[in-house]
Amino acid sequence: MAIRNAYSDTFTGEADENIREILFGSEGNKRTEHLKRVLVRVVQNELTPRQKEVIEMYYFRRMNITEIGEMLEITPQAVSALMSRARLKIFRILRYYVQ
Repeated sequence: MAIRNAYSDTFTGEADENIREILFGSEGNKRTEHLKRVLVRVVQNELTPRQKEVIEMYYFRRMNITEIGEMLEITPQAVSALMSRARLKIFRILRYYVQ
């Protein structure tokens, strides 16, 4: 199995942009405000404590993957796995509100 030598310390792509847009996008739009409330509830109620912690550090404290890993004393790959699982769970629930 190949060992990955380089590691990106940020998530990129449409999923990450969508979460940031819901959280920090335009104010006043009723649909966006509703999605923001749902997103916050999903994070509070549906994620594991560790996933919550990583999501909060990444999106609200604006920490990168490497910084989160150092703070939690885990590898950047473990942080990435936690983020991926949390985002997947978030989007599985949010898809019912986006239709």
